[in-house]
Amino acid sequence: MNKITALLIFGMAFGPAWQEPGDRPQNSERRQEMINQAAQAELQRQEIINLENEAARAIQLSNGTFFRRVYSDDFSGTLSHGQPVDKASFIETVQTPGVKYAFFNATDISVRTYQETAVATCLWSTRGVFKGQPISSQMRVIHVYINGPRGWHVVAGQITMLPPDAQQPL
Repeated sequence: MNKITALLIFGMAFGPAWQEPGDRPQNSERRQEMINQAAQAELQRQEIINLENEAARAIQLSNGTFFRRVYSDDFSGTLSHGQPVDKASFIETVQTPGVKYAFFNATDISVRTYQETAVATCLWSTRGVFKGQPISSQMRVIHVYINGPRGWHVVAGQITMLPPDAQQPL
């Protein structure tokens, strides 16, 4: 019984020294700042995910307006068959009247942010008609975003066509 009493007294005497650092008043501001930073990072991640979904929708509709707004003037990219593109030629490709998409979806979206830069990867799945022939494909896509005074802009992109044996069911 004396041992238990001694342990209780010892614990009460030195208990404040065993507190978690976050429980101390001087660290509560730091903890709140970390929570705010995490919330801001999640907000930015969700914004990029929304932009990736909007891009897929714009391609499905053959609408270049989204890309004029979100792609930087010095955008540089590579299409699925290796063709290099800038902003203007990418928009021209999107607006090509020969392709009609019945389905164009972005899934498996992953976003990593590094201060004012973000890298997004996703899987594009498509179904449609090209020159009267049915088409169906899947592509892995990577976009590099820079956050500036007017929001996030895509500065680089790479599209890689998946071979038929690596494609997932649409």
